Amino acid sequence: MASHTVITARARTRPITIGFVNLGCSKNQVDSEVMLGALARDGFTLTDDPARAEVVIINTCGFIEEAKQESINAIIEHGALKKTGSCQVLIAAGCLAQRYQGELLKALPELDGVIGTGDTGRVSEICRALLVPGRKAQRVWASPPPYLYDELTPRLRLGKAHSAYVKIAEGCNRHCAFCAIPLMRGKQRSRPIESIVAEAAALAADGVKEINLISQDTINYGVDLGLRHGLVALLRKLVTVKGLRWIRPFYLYPQQVTDALIDLYAGEENITKYMDMPFQHINDALLKRMHRLGDKASITKLVDRLRARIPGLTFRTAFIVGFPGETKAAFSDLKRYLTDMEFDRVGVFLYSDEEGTPAADLDKKIDRAVMEERRAELLA
Repeated sequence: MASHTVITARARTRPITIGFVNLGCSKNQVDSEVMLGALARDGFTLTDDPARAEVVIINTCGFIEEAKQESINAIIEHGALKKTGSCQVLIAAGCLAQRYQGELLKALPELDGVIGTGDTGRVSEICRALLVPGRKAQRVWASPPPYLYDELTPRLRLGKAHSAYVKIAEGCNRHCAFCAIPLMRGKQRSRPIESIVAEAAALAADGVKEINLISQDTINYGVDLGLRHGLVALLRKLVTVKGLRWIRPFYLYPQQVTDALIDLYAGEENITKYMDMPFQHINDALLKRMHRLGDKASITKLVDRLRARIPGLTFRTAFIVGFPGETKAAFSDLKRYLTDMEFDRVGVFLYSDEEGTPAADLDKKIDRAVMEERRAELLA
């Protein structure tokens, strides 16, 4: 079985010092770990203090408006280090970089370069190119995003030593009206089962007890590989990995939950009794407007089925408030539903227009103040 390389920041010492700022979701965190692993392998020195770094990389998020603004603020803040710190080169990576590319460089002259999601594996090469003496122009590296890391890719893991994220696929084939992820991450590309199992085994050998399986559409894992029930096949392999105590899949789409998957959750001790399944809304008219499959009745039936068959299940879901056309009645429907269903954990997000998505062109927009009031009501 192939080995998984785990690198610490002390692996090598070289004159060029890199500071790294990670923003966004767990999938972005894995991308950061991959870039840090490559940089450490290739002889760069890594520092936790960007003020001491010659190169600062901001791994950005571009999913919703709040995340985009956080990324822009981070770029501006760290751009000031060119005057007050050691920074010679400032790079934006990640989703915001992939989506806006040259526009980002024009809007933020502090930036020297942009690394899109398809060029994560070229981070060392790009840093060296931007450090060439006499370079004047800003540069963009934003290929179409086919890149997938594998079990041989070095990673400098962030977070707790006993827990690790494992990205099993990248991209999404769905067409939710509000979502810009396919524009930034491309079509779904799944890693082979053997690669994921090899990585899990190496992580377990390194002391990891919990792996969190992540992708944009985990329930759809393997469809691009010709697997009909890919997630079930993957989990059946992962439960045999020695040393893993907890396996936790995230981001399950509700319409493809099979009896075989439920049986695995109910019967396998090391698959956590925790489901993360965003519903986005439960008003039938809004679900249709969002281009989501299913309706309130099918969602309720699924939740009842899961709770009945998986003893001790903890259920997390998420909803969007303020989607165009969300009437007072539709919101009241959602509020009642949350009271009736008593979910264990709930995330509530404000809708934001995202360029290039169908929802951005919809009428019946909701004022932000109304969205914030509705979120507060749901979380009260």
